[in-house]
Amino acid sequence: MSVSDNIVAGVTRVVQERLPPGWVVERVEATSRPPRLRITSKEGRSGEMPVSALSRPDPRSARQIPAERPLLVAAPYFSRRVREVLEAEGASFVDQTGNVRIVVDEPGLYIVTSGADANPWPEERRLSLRGAKAGRVVCALARFTQPIGVRELAAAADTDPGYVSRLLGMLDREALLDRTSRGRVERVDWRKLLLRWSEEAPLESRTDASTWFAPRGLKSLWEGLRAADFRYAATGSAVAAAIAPAAPTRLASVYVEDSAGAAHTLGLRAAEAGANVVLLQPEDEAVFEGVDERDGLRCAALPVVAADLLSGPGRSPAEAEALMDWMAAHERMWRG
Repeated sequence: MSVSDNIVAGVTRVVQERLPPGWVVERVEATSRPPRLRITSKEGRSGEMPVSALSRPDPRSARQIPAERPLLVAAPYFSRRVREVLEAEGASFVDQTGNVRIVVDEPGLYIVTSGADANPWPEERRLSLRGAKAGRVVCALARFTQPIGVRELAAAADTDPGYVSRLLGMLDREALLDRTSRGRVERVDWRKLLLRWSEEAPLESRTDASTWFAPRGLKSLWEGLRAADFRYAATGSAVAAAIAPAAPTRLASVYVEDSAGAAHTLGLRAAEAGANVVLLQPEDEAVFEGVDERDGLRCAALPVVAADLLSGPGRSPAEAEALMDWMAAHERMWRG
């Protein structure tokens, strides 16, 4: 039995387990290409769906499925991103962990169930966006207008071309960017890229955070930072609120090289409860190199601010969405 036949047999069992009582799913002909499944209702009404079997699906291959509808896309496992692409393409899908979305007009059927959130059968170690090198590449991709080549991007991110090439290959398969036939990046979906970065490398994984209290309020904190002679970069709600206000800023987040030293200079008090300042010591000092000057304050680059908010607590994700809406409408103002 071929890999495709194994996949079809596996998802047929998954579908049967989720059909209403009295309904049946069966393969039309074992030799049919593409394979087709027939779903028959309890009353005898039936409909057929061609099956597109993917052994190692990624968002890029999901966008290249046949145009025929209805279509059932089958695989051992679909990641969340692949499922989103398939749903946007209007295709039904089934994986062997139970991630199912089937929409059939005849016989009328709608099934949606959740399976595994992580691949239980990983074939290889996948690159991730964790780590300082990945973060620099993400920020460079988001900020620089395309097209841009591997070596240019490696220079902008201050990392080696080999790593950049491998990371671009992964991001290409995830449909987060498009490349030319010669490998140059010609388009970046920076919004989805920042969301992916925030998920794989949330703020707490990139910094050593400590909480403090500014007894004279945040206004005095900003005044102190404007006069500061140490390196810093404001991030989070305060930066977003100055660009795309969503809510009053009650908590200031600032990247610094030395939290204790910065707190002493700014007159902050250590606090666990009632804190209004978070000082962040970053794993990568590159965050201080791409700062923007805003109202006399040195602020982290907008892609960093957006990613920080996306992985933040409370209303932070909503503030990130408001900021990214502004960024989408004003790309020429922040992309180089």
